[in-house]
Amino acid sequence: MTEIRQIGVVGAGQMGNGIAHVCALAGYDVILNDISEDALEKAKKTIERNLHRQVSKELITPDEMTGTIDRISMNTDMASFAAVDLAIEAATEKEPVKVKIFESLVQATPKSAYLASNTSSISITRLASTTDRPERFIGLHFMNPVPVMQLIEVIRGLATSHETYEMALALAKRLNKTVANAEDFPAFIVNRVLMPMINEAVYTLYEGVGTVEGIDTAMKLGANHPMGPLQLADFIGLDTCLSIMQVLHDGLADTKYRPCPLLVKYVEAGWLGRKTGRGFYDYRDEIPVPTR
Repeated sequence: MTEIRQIGVVGAGQMGNGIAHVCALAGYDVILNDISEDALEKAKKTIERNLHRQVSKELITPDEMTGTIDRISMNTDMASFAAVDLAIEAATEKEPVKVKIFESLVQATPKSAYLASNTSSISITRLASTTDRPERFIGLHFMNPVPVMQLIEVIRGLATSHETYEMALALAKRLNKTVANAEDFPAFIVNRVLMPMINEAVYTLYEGVGTVEGIDTAMKLGANHPMGPLQLADFIGLDTCLSIMQVLHDGLADTKYRPCPLLVKYVEAGWLGRKTGRGFYDYRDEIPVPTR
């Protein structure tokens, strides 16, 4: 098995910066790549803020925070991945975008490097088939927020070797994460269960069964969920929720996975949740208020 010393992460959004954070905290040298300088600058501030929060809660020491920051480098040139041992794609949940990234990674990384996708729903076998090393390709689905959530779904494609799977288990152990092994079916385990629930909550709103506030309160107090499904959808991103529902609907051909028309409408309006300031709640003032 190739020893993992340096990890490249593609995509500096909420998932990518979280993955970079936990990998650097675990002692790996990390290169965080994005096409946008602004995204990298934002990621740097997010990582530093989250590390400071961990220090304040006495989860890590100030020295560990400093070491973590020092181990992360950032740039927009994927040529910097020339010596990475593992490259993790953490871009938007759109298959053509991911395929294009892996085409670039094949050129930028050593032949011995492992490739992984943080996809939350797309076929690992299909993504792996677009590369020159499907046997060294695996799904590593981290949960959001990555520094807090303890789970990694590990998904083997049809061609994934046992060596690559063992690498993923060793990585998860070093990151202090718990592994859930998922078969390579649409949306894997977590989102196969979670997204239809969120979609059904949107249908409940769409059909007037309850208000945004009523639905979220009912599920928090009636089912003991820490966050209501519509609030959670805003946190995840409504565009991501819609993409996963579309993968489920297309991949399993079952009408129970049909995305709610109201979810589609919100995405078409650009109301994607917290990241755009509006979703099922309006976040532009200090206290979020329902938009419907």
